[in-house]
Amino acid sequence: MTDNKLPMRAKLATSLSRGAAALSRATGRGDGSVIGGRIGLMVDPNLLAELAAGRQIALVSGTNGKTTTTRLTAAAMSVLGPVATNSLGANMPTGHTSALAKAGATPYAVLEVDEHYLKQVLDQTMPKVVALLNLSRDQLDRAKEVAMMAALWRDALPGRGLHLVANADDPMVVWAAGKAVAQGTGVTWVAAGQRFHDDSWVCPECGGSIERNGEQWACVEGNLSRPVPHWTISGDGVVDQTGAYHQITLQLPGRVNRANAATALAVAAQFGVPPAKAVPELAKVASVAGRYATVVRDGRTIRLLLAKNPAGWLESFDMAEDVPTLLSINARDPDGLDTSWLYDVDFSPLRGRRVLITGDRAMDLAVRLEVNEVRFEHVRSFNQALSLVPPGRLEVIANYTAFQDIRAELDRVN
Repeated sequence: MTDNKLPMRAKLATSLSRGAAALSRATGRGDGSVIGGRIGLMVDPNLLAELAAGRQIALVSGTNGKTTTTRLTAAAMSVLGPVATNSLGANMPTGHTSALAKAGATPYAVLEVDEHYLKQVLDQTMPKVVALLNLSRDQLDRAKEVAMMAALWRDALPGRGLHLVANADDPMVVWAAGKAVAQGTGVTWVAAGQRFHDDSWVCPECGGSIERNGEQWACVEGNLSRPVPHWTISGDGVVDQTGAYHQITLQLPGRVNRANAATALAVAAQFGVPPAKAVPELAKVASVAGRYATVVRDGRTIRLLLAKNPAGWLESFDMAEDVPTLLSINARDPDGLDTSWLYDVDFSPLRGRRVLITGDRAMDLAVRLEVNEVRFEHVRSFNQALSLVPPGRLEVIANYTAFQDIRAELDRVN
């Protein structure tokens, strides 16, 4: 909906939202992606629905990969015209409201959605397509148990007249989508992969065990099994649902990002974007809210990788090169206060590599690495780590606030 067609109250709320966001950015208090939406919704609680009306919208949700897949999807859909998106990862209704208010009138929107808020955002935005990436354990002191999250999705999705793009390799996602698909919702299955299996050994439908044989998986007692994927990863490219192969050149590392790209292409295809036109747009994405960014400082080429939970850490180990690696762990409110999740991560891929550790909870990480027989050096700060490694590459893997601390340190110098 254009600003001119908004009700008067929504116009006022939109104006105040933009103003609050701009003031936040100008004063260095933040990027404005939360406060703008909060102010707008205080003035008009229905503002998100008002701003969503008239746009064709895609939602992207899951435990990991939301921000990157959203960024890639927005890039793919940009061939159609202007796309509103919450590119900085503010993935709750305040962030969605702020993003749509800031963008103004656009025909399309791609919104990352925190998995806990999917039903609420579905109700308010009436999307054309919803991408379901994965479900795995996250912050233990605030996140729902995985099967409970899958059940909430399963109940929220049916009867909405939307199309699903879903990960065929995650049993929890397949089950969550199952009721909607059985009731006629269209679905595109993507072989997006699942490296972390610890949350999907038990069938959420019947409690039977799930067995795997290569790429295939199935419940040994019930009917839940891996659907035949429409999109697959093949080498450095993807194969679409017509069988056509598309070479993908990404600036983002790892198989997981090729899978994110495949999901983005599958979503864009539902809006009529030919994959051949979208692929070049994906190659332009170099960094996502600082993730995967490469910075040169004092002769060191530093790459930043964000990892927030066990599945994310395993994917980061796959992306990181065999060079000196700094691990940084905090346990502040945005990270979750409980660090026991460290014992769900297999750190053995780091054996033989020079590993440095820092952060508020570095000692928790130290104990975990000792258990995994990974040698490490404790450093007091990011700057000390830089002084200890020789010129060359340095991989940095950090959880949320630790990642932001290191980004801030680099910004102060560069």
